[in-house]
Amino acid sequence: METRRCSSAAQDCAHPFIHEVKLSAAQRIKGGLLGCILFPLRVALAVLFFLIMWPLARLRLAGLSEEERAKPVTGWRRWLFHPPIWLLSRAVFFSLGFLWVRVKGRRADLREAPVLVVAPHSGFFDMLVLCPTQLATVVSRSENTSLPVIGALLEFNQSVLVSRKDPESRKKAVAQLIQRLTSDGYWPQMLMFPEGTTTNGRSLIKFKPGAFLAGVPVQPVLLHYPNRLDTVRWTYKGTTWMEAIWLTTSQLYTNMTVEFLPVYKPSEEEKKDPNLYADNVQKLMAGALGVPATDYVMEGRVPVSKLGGLSLPLESPARDALKELRRDGLGEHEIQAAIDRIIDRCGEDTEGSTVSVEELASLLGLRDRQAAVHLCSLYSKGESVDLRQLGLSVLALSGLKDFGSLLHSAFTLFDREHRGSLSAQQLSDLMGALLGVPQQDTTALYTEACSGGPLTEEKLLRVLAQHQTYRKVKEFLESSEASVTLPKAKGVNNNNGLSVIRDTSPPHNKKQE
Repeated sequence: METRRCSSAAQDCAHPFIHEVKLSAAQRIKGGLLGCILFPLRVALAVLFFLIMWPLARLRLAGLSEEERAKPVTGWRRWLFHPPIWLLSRAVFFSLGFLWVRVKGRRADLREAPVLVVAPHSGFFDMLVLCPTQLATVVSRSENTSLPVIGALLEFNQSVLVSRKDPESRKKAVAQLIQRLTSDGYWPQMLMFPEGTTTNGRSLIKFKPGAFLAGVPVQPVLLHYPNRLDTVRWTYKGTTWMEAIWLTTSQLYTNMTVEFLPVYKPSEEEKKDPNLYADNVQKLMAGALGVPATDYVMEGRVPVSKLGGLSLPLESPARDALKELRRDGLGEHEIQAAIDRIIDRCGEDTEGSTVSVEELASLLGLRDRQAAVHLCSLYSKGESVDLRQLGLSVLALSGLKDFGSLLHSAFTLFDREHRGSLSAQQLSDLMGALLGVPQQDTTALYTEACSGGPLTEEKLLRVLAQHQTYRKVKEFLESSEASVTLPKAKGVNNNNGLSVIRDTSPPHNKKQE
């Protein structure tokens, strides 16, 4: 099947971050009966094997200085400890129901391909791929080193550690990664999941460039789970990790196939552009899997598609905001008045636009403080929210203003100094408010819209309406408008041109982790 790249604006590919196992009544009964027996037995065996591995993993580097630990383990430490850890790793997955693993193709040796790129990434059961790859070195979050057993295994593996919260740690990890991949066989083969998060496997999301930064050949590795029930996956919404363990261990056995594709050697152009290299390998692997190659990524725990550096949410937080207001008991007229107050408050220079949970609850007339906490969580990590984000994202979803009027309202709210132009940061904040998610890279849009002078409203409107790439933002917002029904709230003064949105789409029954 020929691979295709999904349109960011149309979002015509299946949502890759939702997976739920659908069971018939008979399957539920069978799974429940088997699970009561197999689940505790298999988990107990897996824990036992992990506990045996724990001291063995620590012994491999015991007594070595920091300088010696910075070099690959060789000699007796390798041949004495590597085989038992490999066997115990396989025993863990065997005890969980992975009785055999089918291997297709040939794993390239270290000098042919210093790095193995594995996809699709479905969950922690994917780590079984380490067994047919002879425990290749991995990249992991530094926070995982504090976990029992897992920390010891990461130390044993001499993994590249990175903290997602520390930019300096990321820079150090990148340098360490490049140094290892270009060591000409000095360091062992590395294994990486370029998607960076788990999906339902129905498409490949955009590959992160980490595995491709060094410009060395890579070997693509495909993971298949050819089972009647797809129980191994846990994603952003749907089946949780605990449910995945229960459902998988409740099966008599679970099949897995590891397929090694031919080594991919980058062109000179790909060596200079890791993102191009990553995209081309993604397309190749998607074609081999027979699934679409998409521009979707998980950004700050929010699923988005990428468009010229912009992040377009797959699920609008404005929808959840409106649902939360209704759950709190607000009627259509009350919601109408509350949104009007938000827009009015955003235009007030004196008080500012960021409010606390208590202020938001009072402004919206919420009965339950937790409803205000949830609204804040849709747009920020703390218990405060920029009202411009909440108000404009809802206004953008409503469709009650044409795109030009909507942009004018947004431009006015972010041009606090009334200079008639926006800075790069103000543009980033504006686009984040319209789209409902923070924007991490609006540099290209800012450069395009400036055209050698200040970023004015007229220039921004022209770029968003006419530019081949950025006009898809307009299409994206209009497609979001078309997906909701917008009844007018009768008898309410609509000074801001905003009426209540009634979401008539089927209720979302997926569980969010």
